[in-house]
Amino acid sequence: MVPLHWCLLWLLLPLSSRTQKLPTRDEELFQMQIRDKAFFHDSSVIPDGAEISSYLFRDTPKRYFFVVEEDNTPLSVTVTPCDAPLEWKLSLQELPEEASGEGSGDPEPLEQQRQQIINEEGTELFSYKGNDVEYFISSSSPSGLYQLELLSTEKDTHFKVYATTTPESDQPYPELPYDPRVDVTSLGRTTVTLAWKPSPTASLLKQPIQYCVVINREHNFKSLCAVDAKVSADDAFMMAPKPGLDFSPFDFAHFGFPSDNPGKERSFLAKPSPKLGRHVYARPKVDIQKICIGNKNIFTVSDLKPDTQYYFDVFVANSNSNTSTAYVGTFARTKEEAQQKTVELKDGKVTDVFVKRKGAKFLRFAPVSSHQKVTFFIHSCLDAIQIQVRRDGKLLLSQNVEGIRQFQLRGKPKAKYLIRLKGHKKGASMLKILATTRPSKQPFPSLPEDTRIKAFDKLRTCSSATVAWLGTQERNKFCIYKKEVDDNYNEDQKKREQNQCLGPDTRKKSEKVLCKYFHSQNLQRAVTTETIKGLLPGKSYLLDVYVIGHGGHSVRYQSKVVKTRKFC
Repeated sequence: MVPLHWCLLWLLLPLSSRTQKLPTRDEELFQMQIRDKAFFHDSSVIPDGAEISSYLFRDTPKRYFFVVEEDNTPLSVTVTPCDAPLEWKLSLQELPEEASGEGSGDPEPLEQQRQQIINEEGTELFSYKGNDVEYFISSSSPSGLYQLELLSTEKDTHFKVYATTTPESDQPYPELPYDPRVDVTSLGRTTVTLAWKPSPTASLLKQPIQYCVVINREHNFKSLCAVDAKVSADDAFMMAPKPGLDFSPFDFAHFGFPSDNPGKERSFLAKPSPKLGRHVYARPKVDIQKICIGNKNIFTVSDLKPDTQYYFDVFVANSNSNTSTAYVGTFARTKEEAQQKTVELKDGKVTDVFVKRKGAKFLRFAPVSSHQKVTFFIHSCLDAIQIQVRRDGKLLLSQNVEGIRQFQLRGKPKAKYLIRLKGHKKGASMLKILATTRPSKQPFPSLPEDTRIKAFDKLRTCSSATVAWLGTQERNKFCIYKKEVDDNYNEDQKKREQNQCLGPDTRKKSEKVLCKYFHSQNLQRAVTTETIKGLLPGKSYLLDVYVIGHGGHSVRYQSKVVKTRKFC
């Protein structure tokens, strides 16, 4: 009787006009016998119990063969599409009997047996079309030659195949629990927490496994190799052989098989053959993450975008065999950004606003009467703040504000103004804001352009200091306060402590020096001086001047530190 595996090897020999011998392990002879590699490119032997990876050109079918030597043999075939749907079918062809000439007892020539196998259609056992991981399984299969034919009509793609005659003991793919769904247990604006039931492969079979979580915004994936194909076009299996170049079907290193001779490729031609055409097709970069997390079965995905739909997949992978199984994926939309509460500004009234660090606040001003101009007064109490003003959606103003600023904009009948305040990246911001169509009646005091306090060094004594500051043409009330500080008190400390919006009512009575009114129609003469007495020798003092408006709102000038003389 002719062994079945010999029949299979003979079947896979290239068609030729002359009779060829079976390949031997003689390397030189072996190279010469397979010069015509076209048939090998389309036909391969599937090993029993090992997952193989290979490549399909579009509209070019590929055939695989394997032999079941005995009747009533269990059989399992699994096909995993990667990157594109596949059409595949499994068929059975019975091998010829050992002899046809009963009287002579001579077997038929192998060439005749091979031709008989090729000419027979065989019996189709299973067929499938799609991109699911699909399998054929039979507890009792007849002996014979099995053919697996695969086709991709959509595009060039790669795939994986696993066949075994011992499916119960092999268990190459990790098992899924009775409930294989991925659940969303918590949902936020930028985070989603996922949970799934553990795989029995780890708990019952004691095999090493790990879970990989995949996040993307397009669709769920049905296999981990589909994810890898999407993540990188430069994956080893995406390096497709370029049509027209010499291609060795036994260059297994490019198709998922370990090389027999690492670092050295086997050449099948007398002359050096061109390298495998590693043509990489350019793809747009996709927004996809794959995170392998060990054996934990709960995971929180962070740094997501609010109000965005994401797809989540979980794969359990066998760390020994590198095979994987997909859970039933899920999807979820993150929560929307918290709606910013819009503060309504009333004409002529001051509004206090607090803005978080890097935060934003929205205000709305809708004058009830027709107006020609709108004036905005901004008093930034701490760090600088950015203000944007839009009228009926059109941007009119975008400025950074420190201290007090005034902006006057042209009005428009029935116009509505939207004000956006953006906080500083260093810290929170506080400010007072006033919007009015009647600027002459505003409660803020008028200020000079220069709000510094000047100290006269030559007039310093052991118990006094003389300072001056500018005023305006409008008569205002000024109050001056003093506070003893340490000698190492510096500008950074002063800035941290200084809330420009805090008025004199927050100061201790003992710190008050005096209050007075002054103004001058001639701005060059709008200067006042004051000598602060009763100070201690060699001490540092923080001096503050407040100007108080008609509406009671005060503005503090820039603080000044002075030091009395130690010896007089």
